Formats: sequence, C-alpha cells, structure tokens
Amino acid sequence: MKPTARAKVVIRRCERYDVEAIRRIVREALEAFDLRPSGRTLIKPNVVASGPLFQHAHTRPEFIEGVVAGLRDRDAGMTELAVGERCGITIPTRTAFEGAEYYPMFKRARVKHYHFEEEPQVEIPLCHPKRLRDYLFTPEPVARADFFVNCPKFKSHPWTTVTFGVKNYIGIQDDRHRLIDHDHRLNDKLRDLQYVTQPQFLAIDGIIAGEGRMLTPIPFDLGLVICSNNQVALDSVCSRIIGLDPREIDHIRFAHEEGFGPIDLEAIDLGGDVTLAEAVARAKGFKVGLVRVEKYFEGTSISAYAGPPPGSERTDYCWGGCPGAIEEAIEILRLYDKEVDGKMPRMHVVFGAYRGPIDAKPGEKVVFIGDCAEWQGDLGGKLVSVENLYRDRSTKDPHTAKHDDIYAKMLAVTRKLAAARNKTHVRLEGCPVSVAEQVLALVSIGKTKNPYFAADQVIQFNKGYLMWRSATWAKRVAGKPYQHHGSFAARGAAAPELDPPTRG
Repeated sequence: MKPTARAKVVIRRCERYDVEAIRRIVREALEAFDLRPSGRTLIKPNVVASGPLFQHAHTRPEFIEGVVAGLRDRDAGMTELAVGERCGITIPTRTAFEGAEYYPMFKRARVKHYHFEEEPQVEIPLCHPKRLRDYLFTPEPVARADFFVNCPKFKSHPWTTVTFGVKNYIGIQDDRHRLIDHDHRLNDKLRDLQYVTQPQFLAIDGIIAGEGRMLTPIPFDLGLVICSNNQVALDSVCSRIIGLDPREIDHIRFAHEEGFGPIDLEAIDLGGDVTLAEAVARAKGFKVGLVRVEKYFEGTSISAYAGPPPGSERTDYCWGGCPGAIEEAIEILRLYDKEVDGKMPRMHVVFGAYRGPIDAKPGEKVVFIGDCAEWQGDLGGKLVSVENLYRDRSTKDPHTAKHDDIYAKMLAVTRKLAAARNKTHVRLEGCPVSVAEQVLALVSIGKTKNPYFAADQVIQFNKGYLMWRSATWAKRVAGKPYQHHGSFAARGAAAPELDPPTRG
C-alpha cells in the first residue's frame, strides 16, 4: 500500500472506557476516511506491561473491543480479524495479555489473537539509503497483514520522548531481534521498522493517558480517542497536543523524511468534536519522560555518570539503551517496594565513555553498565581500567540472533554480582543491558523485593512462561522452523510502497 494521498486526523471526546462509545467513534472515523477492512486484518495494541501496578501502561481491553466492533461494522471481506503483540522484553506475551484482561475480551469479541514470539519469524529486506542493516525479522502475521490497525497508548517515553504510533512498532519484533539496534540508534531502528508494514487505520487510547514514563506511567485524564489514516500525521498531531514540535522528535521526523506521512498541520485535515486548541488545553501540564540519567538520579543514593556511545555513531548520549533502562528499573522497584530508596545503599552507575571522576567512598559499589562503558581512574586506592567492549552493529547478524532466557539472565546477573561482592566495581555486559537485568542488579545490590518473585506475579509469570516455551518446543519437535531465512514473498497488502518523499 501507499501512504494515503491526504492524511486525516479525527480528535474525539471520550471520557470513559465505554465499548459502544469507542465502537461508534471508530466506525465514524472509518466512514470519514472511506476505509473498509478486508483480507487479513491485524490489530496491534501496546501491551508492554500489565497487571494492577501497570494498569496505565497498556491499551485497555475495552478500547480494543470497541475497535474490533467498529471494524466489523465496516467489514468489506475480512478473511481474518486478529489482535497480535509482543509485550515488554523477557515477559511472556501470554502473561501480559492475562494481566491486561485481554483473554476474556478475546472471547467476548470472538477475535483471534497472536503471541508474536510464538509465531514464525520471517525476513523482510531493506533497501532505503539510511537503513541500519539490509534486513530484519518480524512475525509472519505482521508480514501477511492486508489491513493493519495500530492501536497505541498515549504515553511518554524515557528513550524516545513519546510512544504513539511509530514507536509502537517496537512490538512487531520478538526479543532477540528487538534488542538488535535498541541502543543510541533506536530512532533509526524505528524508521527501519516502518518498512515492514503501514497501518491503514490508527486509533490511539488517550482516554487515560500515561505521562512521565513508559512502563510505570502516571495516569493523566485526557479523555480523547484520536484516529487517523496516516501514522506520521497521528504522531504529529498527538505531539502538538502536549506542546511538542514533532520535528524535534527524531523517530517521527525520520519517518516523515522517508515519505511515510506529513508532519505539518497544513498538510493534515483535522476533524472531530474536539478542536486542536481544546485538546491542547486538556493536555496542559502533561509531562514527558526524556531526562538524562544524571539528572534523573539527583537527590537519591544513586549517582549516575554518562559519557557518549562509540564515537563512530555520531551521538552524545544513548537515549535508546542502558541509561533509560535503569530509570524504568528503579521505577518498577518503587512500585513493589515503597521503601526502595531508603534501602538502596550509596552506589554509582556509569554509562558510555565517561572521562570524569567518580566520587566513590569506601564500600560504595560502582557499576559499569553496557558494552560501551569505558573509564580509567582510581577506585579505593587502586587504578581501575574498564575497557570498551562494544561490537560494531555490522557484526550483529539477525540470522544468528539468540534468545536470552529470563531465568538464564537471573542466574548470570546473580553470579556476577556475587563474585564482585568484595570488589569496588562490577561490569554488566550487553548492548543494551535490559530493564530486567538492571532490575535484578538493583535488587541484588539493594536487597530489595524482587518483582519477579512477588506473590501476585510468580504463578501468572510462570504459567505464561511455561505455555510460551511449550508452544515453541512443540513447533520445533514438529519440524516447524522458528525463523525463516530469505526474503518473505507472501507479504500482505499493508506492505508499504513509497513514492519519493515530499516536504510537508
């Protein structure tokens, strides 16, 4: 498909998660855009995390139920209507769906669902000049989609400022492929993912938005459902609603520059029962999450130091990797242990090629996080040299990417920290070091409650984990390969076709 010739965005008032109200909004938007779903129709929500402590992190099930009903009202020959997602790294999507109460909704709505990490992964070639690599992998249902519907959550993000439509694409890859390039070039990765598929329709859950963070957002009563027929246009309007210039948000600008949609209001038709000015007034005071790690930890027992990523990558800070992950990690711990800040001992965390001093007193642990962490200096009266272990991204081949099991991660982090118990410092390797690994490191150092062992999580997590691993094992035994090499030929009608990009 080609991006629509004229982008339209409809801003609608919706104060409650009323399925019929959402259905009506979606149906009327599809009518206004002259859209009728057909063929394989796939809905992609944002279910990065869920459960009682993460209830504002995901697209609500009532919202998706309303979208499903609205799509059926405009059915023009759908051969399949399904919802698919890969939730946050290391957590089984089955666990996230259960915590978000999606399974009862699937049953009520009579809609199929996919756990993307349990589906075959197929190869999509890339040929645009600015690509990070020549191909990437995505779940087969995404590649086969004829009518793709993106249903993100209206949220802030500590790595990319916001997470609307374009950013929601991080969930169209499994863990092993998502972590590749999920670093200081994350915005470039999001641009590359736009070449996998393009949504004919978008509806963003802004009824209760999430400000400040991504996994642990603060609820913000925005009372809006915003629909569009173009992903970049939707993100541009949503950015302006919270007072941001979309040209200053890299992943949105990059997608625009590749020709995926307009960024200027003059090129977007606005409609609905809420004007842009009224939406801006509703969003007054909304906080975004783009804060450098040094500033974020000011006034706590953790001192953070950040140098630039590898010089060849042309960035001065790793917005897409380890620093943002530790911000999310400490916020997760605060949800599970209200006393975590008081329990956490004085410690120091270092990212990138840091050249300054580290003011660590005797007994204060220094943690160097990430492959590109690099430093030389005195710790505890001894000269310490931490070398850069970063491997150029050209050495990371998606064909040979491996899955890192959460229990293997737990064991590895525990062993490493135990071995360094009496040492001044410890190094956590990875690019990036995931949120889960940094949670485990902080738990070990601070002796705080481990969220993975929380009573309300253990049974649900292990149930999802065992069902996930059993499903993939059964397919392997049946001779069904998990990853298919070679350009995937059976792509659906939602695969993008681009004309040369234009301004506006």
